[in-house]
Amino acid sequence: MIGALITKRKVAAAFDALNRHDLDVFLKGWRDDATFIYPGNIPASGAYTGKDAIRAWFQNLLDQYPTIEFTVKRVAVSNPFDLTGNTVAMAEWDIKETNRDGFSAENSGVTVITLRWGKAVRIKDYLFDTGEEWRKSWGAQ
Repeated sequence: MIGALITKRKVAAAFDALNRHDLDVFLKGWRDDATFIYPGNIPASGAYTGKDAIRAWFQNLLDQYPTIEFTVKRVAVSNPFDLTGNTVAMAEWDIKETNRDGFSAENSGVTVITLRWGKAVRIKDYLFDTGEEWRKSWGAQ
């Protein structure tokens, strides 16, 4: 259970760092060879491998959305007794954001995080709404 508590705290802290636009703290828990996968069919969609590519993707996110607020609703951990961090965590969240053009939007999603030795190695987002409002908020119409 202690492993699950540590993992839940780390996941919540990562979202808090993203809300503060603190990419150094946000990426501290990611392996150098991690892969991040973002859904949809916009220019930001796709798989990004390596911390530099992932940092660039999240910098683009923060540039696109100067105002961003994730609210983590719950975090679940697949292996609550693992102290080494070899597990999968899932975070359910809501987001409120305003893009650089002043367009405000809300969405919900789930992030699935595969951890090895306590560091994120594969992260995949699943979004509730990838329709017109989401596309408009990204500037992809």
